[in-house]
Amino acid sequence: MTAYAFWNNKGGVGKSFLSFVAATEYARAYPDTDVYVIDLCPQANVSEMLLLNSDILTNTDDNDEISDDENYNVIRKNYDVINKLIGKTPRATVAGYLEARLNSPFRTLEDVSPYVYRPRDFNRKLPVNLLLVCGDYLLEILSEAIRQTSQLAIPTDAWKKVLSWIKDLTFALRKRSGTRDTLFILDCNPSFAIYTQLALAAAENLIVPFTPDDSSRRAIENVVALIHMNGTSNPKIDAYAKINFAKRAKDEDLDIPKLHTFVSNRVTLYRGKASKAFEAVSESIKTTLDDLHKKHRQIYAYPKDLPSERFIEIPDYHSACVVMTVKGIPLESLQPGPHDVHGKRVQINSEPLDRYRKALTEFVSYL
Repeated sequence: MTAYAFWNNKGGVGKSFLSFVAATEYARAYPDTDVYVIDLCPQANVSEMLLLNSDILTNTDDNDEISDDENYNVIRKNYDVINKLIGKTPRATVAGYLEARLNSPFRTLEDVSPYVYRPRDFNRKLPVNLLLVCGDYLLEILSEAIRQTSQLAIPTDAWKKVLSWIKDLTFALRKRSGTRDTLFILDCNPSFAIYTQLALAAAENLIVPFTPDDSSRRAIENVVALIHMNGTSNPKIDAYAKINFAKRAKDEDLDIPKLHTFVSNRVTLYRGKASKAFEAVSESIKTTLDDLHKKHRQIYAYPKDLPSERFIEIPDYHSACVVMTVKGIPLESLQPGPHDVHGKRVQINSEPLDRYRKALTEFVSYL
């Protein structure tokens, strides 16, 4: 069993999209492995991508415009799947599982099948061995109840037990898969809310997507400071890091994910190479992490390797990304040519698509 959390303390860096690619491509490449996506973001973006039926969205000729009413009905029919899962009793979502844990905080659930859904039942382009614990907006509402439960004085290890709820879920799902191999993809919210902490406590490895800008560099420093108390290049951040999650996790022997891979996403290319501006910021981030590695190798999944050797660059191809995420099409199934997206014609060209596919395939190979 291997579990990867996708997280950065900054929004808009492509966490959910990369989770979608990682899950669908790994499941396709390894049909004997059950790939579970656990969506721990209240926006449920990766769940929406997996539950979008591209066959419904392509029921018109790509050369034809569809009306606003037709477009609305297509979108509504797709999103009704998540509403259906939310409407079940118990909710067939990650929030349903967490509600059950709140009702019995310190007793594990033997049967987690009510909270698991096979996206292929709706989207036929997805592998049959891909499974989903759907995201849910109720996460935000439950978060305070979860936090308060973790602060109970009795049992004395209440915090660690509560922070292990999602890890317990991965163990139960592993048992559900029997003798089959398993891989877990946990999509996280940018905030360091309790549900993000639950995800991180369940993961062995951390994938950190970022965009090559200075705010991403600061966000990556926050990632290190929040989950590892070993220090960053910013003493002011370090001072606070030592009194929160990182210190308590160490004191209570709670496992923390190692820094695994850094994904420079949406890189602007010029003549096949990253633009100078993007390259300069990326090099700054690499230097920051390499310097940290000199003193704190133990926080990295590959302590013998420089962090800069675990960087992947994904070129920006906005059209392909939009088609995949809006129509629920996995990377392998995406074809060049015209595509209809909400009544608009979007052209996917072969050369940039091949470059995009190659970079994303290399990323998945790191898992």
